[in-house]
Amino acid sequence: MKGLMALAGRGLAVSRTRAFRVGFGLLLVALAVWAVVSERQAVTDAAAKLSPGWLALAFLATLMNVALAGMVWRTLLSDLGSRLPLPVAGRIFFVGQLGKYLPGSVWPVVMQTELGRDHKVPRARTATATVVAMLLSVASALIVVLIALPLAPKALPDGFGWAVLLVVPLVVVLHPAVLARGVNLALRLVGREPLQQRTTVGGTLAATAWAIGSWTGAGLQVWCLAIPLGAPADLRNAVLLIGGYALAWAVGFVVIIAPAGAGAREVALAAVLAQVVDRGSVVVVVLLSRVLFTVADLGAAGLGVLAARRHGDRPADALQS
Repeated sequence: MKGLMALAGRGLAVSRTRAFRVGFGLLLVALAVWAVVSERQAVTDAAAKLSPGWLALAFLATLMNVALAGMVWRTLLSDLGSRLPLPVAGRIFFVGQLGKYLPGSVWPVVMQTELGRDHKVPRARTATATVVAMLLSVASALIVVLIALPLAPKALPDGFGWAVLLVVPLVVVLHPAVLARGVNLALRLVGREPLQQRTTVGGTLAATAWAIGSWTGAGLQVWCLAIPLGAPADLRNAVLLIGGYALAWAVGFVVIIAPAGAGAREVALAAVLAQVVDRGSVVVVVLLSRVLFTVADLGAAGLGVLAARRHGDRPADALQS
């Protein structure tokens, strides 16, 4: 056991070196770029079927999703005691988010924890905020599905009913009292000090509101892509696709072996899209949706780095409260 702990310690020390972090960051960027380039012909053919106006609106909706997801994380970190300026929070969150292009859901946690350390945010606090943001994203996605069902019952296709059942245990786990006990127990097991400050009901509700807005942006992206391909441009179908995308993301997150939920998310999203467009158009929408999110992730990471540099990378605002 001691040998294993020593090995883990050496591995952690290496991961903190500048060379490792630069190399690892370049690998993630390369993987994200490859996700677009490898499908360039299919993307070009798909985009040709859409008008520039609808494609631009879809990209704006994508940016809405990505930006509000960042606000979820920043709100939770602030609730835990570290209120970061927007440029610094953008650097940590959006650069760290590139870790989702590696298999498994642990990489964003690792990257954001190390980036947060650069701004004097305790590792346990950053890791907690990132993990809670992931759990809250799943819970809020399922809440969006439940909200959508009265107007668009088909937002929950046959075979996916099991997913919404997860919302009950997730809401329980996210309650500040339950969450604090669970996190502090985990910290004690690894020999770390407990959290100095726990989440609050108000902070959790604020983060949930940001998350619901984020899912609205994602669903509107799919709606904007589907309308020129034959989907009805009405409120019912907008709600259907907002709920459908939220469900697809939650399913993709559960299948943690896939990078960024690839594959599982597309299957669930296609099941919803098939109700409003033909099979060929489903492929077009699913493909372009994935590419737009990848491009937005890359752009947000780049802007996060530039904004933090202009801000001077000052850590003072990230000190423990």
